[in-house]
Amino acid sequence: MKFRRTLLGLAAVAATLGLFSTGAMAQATYKPEYKMSLVLGPPTPWGQAGKIWADLVKERTQGRINIKLYPGVSLIQGDQTREFSALRQGVIDMAVGSTINWSPQVKQLNLFSMPFLMPDYAAIDALTQGEVGKDMFKTLDKAGVVPLAWGENGFREITNSKKPIKSPADIKGMKIRVVGSPIYSDMLTALGANPTQMSWADAQPALASGAVDGQENPLFLFTVLKMHTVGQKFVTTWGYVADPLVFVVNKEIWASWTPADQAIVRQAALDAGKQEIAIARKGLVEADKPVLKDIAAMGVTVTNLTPAERDAFVKATRPVYDKWKSTVGVDLVAKAEKAIAARAK
Repeated sequence: MKFRRTLLGLAAVAATLGLFSTGAMAQATYKPEYKMSLVLGPPTPWGQAGKIWADLVKERTQGRINIKLYPGVSLIQGDQTREFSALRQGVIDMAVGSTINWSPQVKQLNLFSMPFLMPDYAAIDALTQGEVGKDMFKTLDKAGVVPLAWGENGFREITNSKKPIKSPADIKGMKIRVVGSPIYSDMLTALGANPTQMSWADAQPALASGAVDGQENPLFLFTVLKMHTVGQKFVTTWGYVADPLVFVVNKEIWASWTPADQAIVRQAALDAGKQEIAIARKGLVEADKPVLKDIAAMGVTVTNLTPAERDAFVKATRPVYDKWKSTVGVDLVAKAEKAIAARAK
């Protein structure tokens, strides 16, 4: 009798485990292909971020998770400011996205666009790899996506077709293409420029025709897209803002994977992020900055601001900084300022 009860008990345990296993299997559902949204494709560092992540995930999941890259935000007709909403809605499964492009939906992300907040790469790292970065991930999670890792689009420098920009007076009256985030319009307006919001797809012909005088973007884009061929003959390195990238997954997609595969995707994002940041900074962290030499070799005039010249831009945009503190969050800005002041240089 005792032996029979033991057998029955074992059978019950086995049945319970079987049901649990079957349930877990039923919950984990996989699509033949997952759609990853990117604004830029390879060979840009941004596009490389997506490719490296997708390749690592496919390899480490032994093909269970296959990811297809959709550069040019083609899943949302090229409108990069709609990317975050499309992620929450499930139109997009995964993305390596820009903090700038998502800032209209997640106001705290405007932190990275506060003018002249981050003076160097160590300052970016102090934010993304510290408590501020953790706070941002909690905010993004509450906003409806699963954030996994940081990447980098880089410091945004200004270019134009008219003349060297060494002071706010030089930029006055220039038509400058800006991204679709209001803080950028505020900054350029404070400097006396005429900011024009448009997607990058629209910006290129506008620059080529002279309808727009200039634009601001990371320098890798200048070399990849050969911006000197669309009239951009002057570059000023002012490093007024930097644009971290974020590796994220749609929440329903994330929940459809096993915990083991979730861990694989997360680690792959972290690994891809580290690789991509190194790619984004290549040629810019070295003392001789080879990227600037490459741009100068295109017949472009490169202007490196002196500390005093840069400070004039800092002072001119300070009212914008103060205005946006309340939007971003006074406590968050204070925490960021403290982290940057304490950074290891």
